[in-house]
Amino acid sequence: MLHQATAGLPRSAHVIVLGNEKGGSGKSTSAMHIAVSLLKAGQRVATIDLDSRQKTLTHYVENRRAWAAHAKLPLEVPVHFTVARAEGASVEANEAAEFAGFADAITAVEHTHDFVVIDSPGTDSYLMRLAHSMADTLVTPLNDSFLDFDVLGTVDATSFEVTGVGHYAEMVRDARRQRRIVDGGNTDWIVVRNRLALLGSRNKRLVGECLDQLGLRLGFRATEGFAERVVYREFFPRGLTALDNLDEATLGTRPNLSHVTARQEVRTLVERLKLPVDERGRRRAAARAEWFAAQDKPLDTHDLIAD
Repeated sequence: MLHQATAGLPRSAHVIVLGNEKGGSGKSTSAMHIAVSLLKAGQRVATIDLDSRQKTLTHYVENRRAWAAHAKLPLEVPVHFTVARAEGASVEANEAAEFAGFADAITAVEHTHDFVVIDSPGTDSYLMRLAHSMADTLVTPLNDSFLDFDVLGTVDATSFEVTGVGHYAEMVRDARRQRRIVDGGNTDWIVVRNRLALLGSRNKRLVGECLDQLGLRLGFRATEGFAERVVYREFFPRGLTALDNLDEATLGTRPNLSHVTARQEVRTLVERLKLPVDERGRRRAAARAEWFAAQDKPLDTHDLIAD
């Protein structure tokens, strides 16, 4: 059914899916930062929350919109959708209802947006598999530990050699296969290592080596993501990101070194995703920044009054 369902969906916008079956890995935080980064680059971005129970990304976007209005800040806010998960007695009817909601959201933005960022639920479901089968870029945030690595692969306790493929990685492999069958497209899969251990620690080295082994087998690349920083949790109530203005008016508190370091982490991560950001979008971003900067300046009468 998944194969048939995705065959008719248009593929204009570049689809970025945040996915992992392990909770607490930073999917929603990563989704919001990626979306805002693209918006600041002048791209037209829509976001879709498939986790209708938690609605973390939905609340993040709502908080951002509310804080922008309250503080009168020009915060970029994506066009957002929440797709409800059907919970009727019939599996077939549930899947049909979920597909209809998802298709409506995609159809609404396919020709008007450059990117669609999708935050998927942390459990295996029809909607989760559907999103993964549509991904042009799949981002899998992973806390840097063997406990979280288990969803990707199994490891020998003595040699720390990778011995098998985990349940989530199997699902991704199936979804990528479906994608190739449907339209011949490929999914760029990036595993993002969040909450990294201390530099030079044995755990960090071993997890990295295992990711390298498994990446060669499954066709993903691993990169460093976000450290364990309080500022990421502090951003959520106001819908802020590390990419917003680091001033007291925006943050509600004086910025510190942690804010600056978090911003660099986000910029580095987005750069390593290698997303197809176009030049037209960059020009839109530059024009928008110039317009906002001009709002605080007095009018130049030489531009208005002829000699």
